[in-house]
Amino acid sequence: MSSNYRKKEVKMKKAAIFIPIIISMVLVFDAASFAQQAAKIVVVNAARAFEQSAEGKKAIVQFQERESKVKADIQKLEDSIRALQNRLNTGRLTMTQEAFLATQADLDQKTTERKRYEEDATREFGLFRDNLGNRIKAEMIAIIQAFRKEKGYELVLDLASSGIVDFEPALDMTDEIVRRYDASKAATSPVKK
Repeated sequence: MSSNYRKKEVKMKKAAIFIPIIISMVLVFDAASFAQQAAKIVVVNAARAFEQSAEGKKAIVQFQERESKVKADIQKLEDSIRALQNRLNTGRLTMTQEAFLATQADLDQKTTERKRYEEDATREFGLFRDNLGNRIKAEMIAIIQAFRKEKGYELVLDLASSGIVDFEPALDMTDEIVRRYDASKAATSPVKK
């Protein structure tokens, strides 16, 4: 009986050695599996992607051109208003009542025109910006979705709006998204003659 007891004791000692090794291997594989799952998350900075893409740069130039035109038009209207105010101030004593009232009416009309122009320009600019921005955003989202599926990522977070405080820079795919987006736009651009 003692030899059977010894055999069992040896088996138990071997098991005691192998069980921690097996548990360690399981934990290592679980850790590797967890790391692999964590690697299926990437981030994109949508605001930076917009600013760095060729279409985004064109849009920014268009925004600036429209803004400059509106500012120039408003400045012209303000110059007209200032000229009318000066005419009223300097000619108040020498103007006839009719000329004074006509100049005052012109001043009121120009002031109203300026206010309406600014309101209309602000509204039109907002619509233009939103339409162009939404078009680029929708196109870029399609690129991001295709990229995510192609690379097998489970989640793509937007740095600009997700509230991420810190992340591994290797997870940032913004440059790749910009490259793919620009390539897609170059591929669909009409040939210039």
